[in-house]
Amino acid sequence: MNGAQALLKTLADAGVEVCFTNPGTSEMHFVAALDGEPRLRAVLALFEGVATGAADGYARMAGKPAATLLHLGCGLGNGLANLHNARKGKVPVVNIVGDHATFHTRYDAQLQSDIETVAKNVSPGFVRTVQSTAQLGRDAADAIAAARGLPGQVATLILPADVSWGEGGQPCAMLSPSAAPVADDAAVQAIAQAIRAAGAKAALLLGGQALREPGLLAAARIAAQAGVRLLAEVFPTRMERGAGLPAVERIAYLAEMAGVQLAGLEHLILVDAKAPVSFFAYPGKDSCLVPGGCRVHTLATPAQDACASLDKLVVALGAQQASPRLQPPQRPGRPRGPLTAPKVCKAVGQLLPEGAIVIDEAITSGLMLGAMTAGAPRHDLLTLTGGAIGQGLPNAVGAAIACPGRPVIALIGDGTAMYTIQALWSMARENLHVVSVIFNNASYSVLNVELARVGAQQGGAKAQAQLNLAAPRLNFAQLAQGMGVHAVRTRDAEEFCQALEYALATPGPHLIEALVPEALAGARRRLLPWLLRSLPSLPRPVALALKRRLAP
Repeated sequence: MNGAQALLKTLADAGVEVCFTNPGTSEMHFVAALDGEPRLRAVLALFEGVATGAADGYARMAGKPAATLLHLGCGLGNGLANLHNARKGKVPVVNIVGDHATFHTRYDAQLQSDIETVAKNVSPGFVRTVQSTAQLGRDAADAIAAARGLPGQVATLILPADVSWGEGGQPCAMLSPSAAPVADDAAVQAIAQAIRAAGAKAALLLGGQALREPGLLAAARIAAQAGVRLLAEVFPTRMERGAGLPAVERIAYLAEMAGVQLAGLEHLILVDAKAPVSFFAYPGKDSCLVPGGCRVHTLATPAQDACASLDKLVVALGAQQASPRLQPPQRPGRPRGPLTAPKVCKAVGQLLPEGAIVIDEAITSGLMLGAMTAGAPRHDLLTLTGGAIGQGLPNAVGAAIACPGRPVIALIGDGTAMYTIQALWSMARENLHVVSVIFNNASYSVLNVELARVGAQQGGAKAQAQLNLAAPRLNFAQLAQGMGVHAVRTRDAEEFCQALEYALATPGPHLIEALVPEALAGARRRLLPWLLRSLPSLPRPVALALKRRLAP
């Protein structure tokens, strides 16, 4: 075997079934070896950010890593944004980056760069440059083990070309992972005591593995027994939700609204989550969102077994027989009339099929999505964990490959869609059943909101032009058709519902372009900064009602 052949066998033996590729010259021996390993599916992406985002979406749904294949430091750089999102979401990815042959690096050729330094931004726990063909199998097994451990991580393996083509490669078995630790008895008893004393003034903040069915049910039993509130991190990696599962309220993106949700808490218990902070810094506002006087406890870190730790807390509170409160089935009804972003969300809630995977990168257009789909049939929700836009369409590619029997609905803003629009081509090439819904409001709407929130002056025509996508207005239906995806443009709710029904019933990729006005525009946008500033001084019931109306 040469090194590339040994690497592919090591990957396949460890259960890695898919590699998302955007190769170059230094990776040609890896490409040539693909035909000799039938267990590994290779999926071509036309941009590295699609490959890395697809690997992220695959791992979220498959529960194990995919591999990427990227070309040198420049290719890694093109894929960094979605590797950042994977890192923040604690998603396992085996990131393989080709490099120049070891004897070639001293010439500082045009594509030479310091790949390790670039990789450390997204792989702080594992970056390794393979030094020899004989060592490649062992290094690959170590990378897979690092990616799959708790917390999941991006493990980057840098593969010099001569290591790949060299003879004498040896596949290597991955060591069996050790069981994840569980919260110790003292921590569980201390948290149980705090919950008994505080009741409704305590909250469990759930993230990561705690937002899957076993963790949700355990947390809901605790809530039923002791009256604690259940909260979810603002951008969950993967959250199971819908009819028959406990309803959990996500922390709001806007810090002022999150402050309303958290006000009055005396104890905040973290379960595979971190204490909430504002997404950005704002003049005169605190970055930490934990209320003054509230004590923060950690039941389970990301390196611990969150579900087993919740089960221990259930026993400590005597909640084994408590009946969890479950979300009843409920559909929002079929929207009618001129199309708006809330009506698109309403249509999704009305038509969402059982077992769907919903990917939310709709930004401001998706404000009503959670409320409209709360009682829909059970589904998985994937969100923008690291805030680097351009994740949604690639995530949809990976999720569809991980779960070929489940429909994928990706709700995407127009600005973010253009970051990784090449994902549509991969959907068509792989014939994936993905329905991409693009909210075309011709604006970076969230940045118009942030312009006021950060205290900047509104500015004139030059400033406003940086946030406007109307000249020329993008035509996503035509872009999709040019990449082999069935696509339609919709202007009213009836058209949209018909298009969504057809797309869900017809295999293969589809794109529905929704021409909508901005969800936060005009008077609503002008009033929003004033309203947010006033929330802390309003009576709590009023503040909560306003929060739910704006961002339920």
